[in-house]
Amino acid sequence: MPDPDLLRSPLHAFALPDRACVPAEHHRVRLCELPHLGYLVLRGRADDAAFMQAVAAVLGQPLPTQPMAVLPTARGVVLWVSPDEWLLVCQRSCRAALLADLGAALHAVFSQVVDNSGGLTTLRLAGPDHLLLLRQLGPCDFASLEVGHCVSTVFSKAGVSVVRTDAAGVLLLFRRSFADYVWRLIERTAQPCRPCVTRLAQCADPVFAPLVEGT
Repeated sequence: MPDPDLLRSPLHAFALPDRACVPAEHHRVRLCELPHLGYLVLRGRADDAAFMQAVAAVLGQPLPTQPMAVLPTARGVVLWVSPDEWLLVCQRSCRAALLADLGAALHAVFSQVVDNSGGLTTLRLAGPDHLLLLRQLGPCDFASLEVGHCVSTVFSKAGVSVVRTDAAGVLLLFRRSFADYVWRLIERTAQPCRPCVTRLAQCADPVFAPLVEGT
């Protein structure tokens, strides 16, 4: 297991922690990365009782089968991706145990669990004008995205998952390989909204923020 002190955020080149400041009233958009979370991709059939029961035994509750659902559990947050795929977001230090427990529970079940923690990151986008910015970044009707729902979309050439866990903002999940592209696109598009890079405590959401260790 890599030394946690050597982990580098996908957005490390932008030195976001050094740029963080206390947001003022004129800052209509607030941005903060949630670095070093754990991301497990889970595949299986929702109509397979053995699969659903095995996962429920590990997570403490059944996987969501409703499209776009976001489900907080005792061991992390589950995002519905497709009828046979879910993304489990957890504390990074817990991902190995969660992966092992799911692997053991599913050893005789048609399924797949993959650790993709090095391939994704999450950005918090909040503030009074966050919806205005989202409308300029992607084609979805983001205003209709309810709390407890997520959607997969595109920002120009990059795939992004938009997750709403409260009314104040959203979480943006995207691949490490597109991190520089997505950040530059957001930062440039947000200029009319007077964006502000903040610390997580100043724009935290109630579901993902508690998973960030050391905050």
